[in-house]
Amino acid sequence: MQLFVNDLTVMDFSYLCPRRGMVGESWIVDVILDGGLNEESMVLDFSKVKKQLKRLIDEHVDHKLLVPAEHQYAKVKHDPLTDQVNLDFLRPDGRSIHLHCPPEAYAFIYSEEVTMDSVSQYLKEIIATELPDNVQGLTLMLREEQIDEPYYHYTHGLKKHDGNCQRIAHGHRSRVKVTKDGQPCKESAAYWATRWQDIYIGTREDMAERAALHLSEHAETLDFSEHYLFAYESSQGLFELVIPKAESDLIDTDSTVECLAQFMADEHKRLAPAHEYQVFAFEGVGKGAIAYA
Repeated sequence: MQLFVNDLTVMDFSYLCPRRGMVGESWIVDVILDGGLNEESMVLDFSKVKKQLKRLIDEHVDHKLLVPAEHQYAKVKHDPLTDQVNLDFLRPDGRSIHLHCPPEAYAFIYSEEVTMDSVSQYLKEIIATELPDNVQGLTLMLREEQIDEPYYHYTHGLKKHDGNCQRIAHGHRSRVKVTKDGQPCKESAAYWATRWQDIYIGTREDMAERAALHLSEHAETLDFSEHYLFAYESSQGLFELVIPKAESDLIDTDSTVECLAQFMADEHKRLAPAHEYQVFAFEGVGKGAIAYA
């Protein structure tokens, strides 16, 4: 017997890619359980599937930075004194990425690249230990939202958030819609799809001096003149990030979806003040904010 649950949850996270750098992503999770019937004549109660499996996925992937731990670019070091983890992602083109964060900010995928297959395998090994004996098989299907309009991948961190959004490197794959003088304007939406393709959106007040960062020994030897440096402390601990300027955009506010939507609308108004704009900015799948300018 098989039990299926479609749209179990959406995982919003970022991952490190040798080619693209830091990539914000949103993947939808479908699940199939194989097994015999239990004493309730069920493979597993739907409410338990939704609660238990979603909890495990949220705990181990959602709002984290996924690291391809077996890739040669990834260098990881845990500091037992501070319980912080230093990560150097040493891309040979000089666009290295460096983090100093609590362990909970990362998920280490033991593969050379973060893919749907490697993340599915990672999650299956975790979830399998939590399933009852009558469940003999588990299939996880990860997929992207089908989007037929402009979208972008972005990464950010929200230091004021009291939940996992405070982690400095988590992200989303997000569609965007723009109206100009009340009419849909795909050209304006495409502007953001290009500008914010695989982008880190940083807040200016979170920028830090190099001397204040907890860099690894190797990172201390590198030239960061073409990088932005960020740091903040929140309820989960200290978060630091060094990322190429070419893969970042700076704003003067927090990077909540409300602030991003207003930033986008204001930017269109600045570029074309004679027109009225409405921006629908999504944060991952099925949620977002609307702003006007």
